[in-house]
Amino acid sequence: MDSIGPIRHISAHEFAAFGMQHLAFVKQILAEGVSSYAIHAADGTQIAILPDRDIAFATVRQHDLEPVSVH
Repeated sequence: MDSIGPIRHISAHEFAAFGMQHLAFVKQILAEGVSSYAIHAADGTQIAILPDRDIAFATVRQHDLEPVSVH
């Protein structure tokens, strides 16, 4: 049985959205001259800015998402 078969038939849009409900990206930024960490949805929408990387990761996990670092 070919278990990969169904995935071969998804559109480019469906592939781009794959996993969006499960991931959030954490990126170090400068906010008003202060090093901070921005949380972004998988589609790039900024969700929050927090002062500490550990707090950003904990916040993402509290919302049942998997944090991913962006460099």
